[in-house]
Order: sequence, then structure tokens, then C-alpha cells
Amino acid sequence: MATLEISLPDALKEFAQEQANKAGHSDVSRYVQTLLEGEQRRRAKSELEAKLLSSLNSGPSIKADDAFWEDIDAQIRKDRSRRASS
Repeated sequence: MATLEISLPDALKEFAQEQANKAGHSDVSRYVQTLLEGEQRRRAKSELEAKLLSSLNSGPSIKADDAFWEDIDAQIRKDRSRRASS
């Protein structure tokens, strides 16, 4: 595990220690790690939501029912047949 050293004003250091204690962390380092992990999860969730919205707004979706797959299968068979006869 890597080490990161940061400088904080005394008041902020005291606040961080209080929050770490309230959250049940053994030290401020673990508390900060938990905060950063939470931010990482929030950003990943936000990016996923943005991708899902983009996908939903990208246009009409394909109805992949039995008829759709049968059509795909027929196109593949037709292409294979054409290639075999060439």
C-alpha cells in the first residue's frame, strides 16, 4: 500500500480526527481512505448512469424477439450460401 502525506490546518486535522472517531475508524488515514473509496464509487455510479441515459436516448431500440433472431439466422444462412456458390 502506498503512503500519501498531506498537510492540514490544525482545525481541519482535529475535525478529521473527530469524524474518524465518530465513524469508528482506528485512525484518520482509514477515515480518509473510506471517504475516497466512497467518492470513487459515486463517480463510477454517475458514469454508469450517464452511459445508460446516453444509451436510452440514442434512438429506438431493437426488439430482439424470436422473429428478430430468425431473420438474423436466415441472413447468415443466405450469406453462407452465397459464399459457398462463389
